[in-house]
Formats: sequence, C-alpha cells, structure tokens
Amino acid sequence: MKLVVAKFRTHEEAEKADREYYRRLTPEERLKILFEIRDREHKERNVPSQGMARVYRIIKLKQS
Repeated sequence: MKLVVAKFRTHEEAEKADREYYRRLTPEERLKILFEIRDREHKERNVPSQGMARVYRIIKLKQS
C-alpha cells in the first residue's frame, strides 16, 4: 500500500477525496487493502492466520 499525505481545508473535502480514491480502485485493489489490514491486525494480536470463520444461525419462523 502506497502512503500519501494530502492537506484539506475542511473535513468534507477530505471525505470527498477518500470516496473518490476508493471509487477509482478496482475490486481486486480493494480486496488487497482489506487483506493487508486483516493481516496487520492479526500480527498485532498474535492471532494465527486461519482465515475467516463461518458464522450462521438457523431460525425457524412461525407460519401464519
């Protein structure tokens, strides 16, 4: 990930620049950033890299 520094006059300008930046990225680039953040977090917590756990719940609905 390439680090870039930019100055903005308002928070709104900064938010707009963030949205534009992420809008220009390809889906692959977005996933790469996601995995880098996940890997960095796991290293800081000393969590073994085991992927993402599957979580689900089955709920029986009452039929009317």
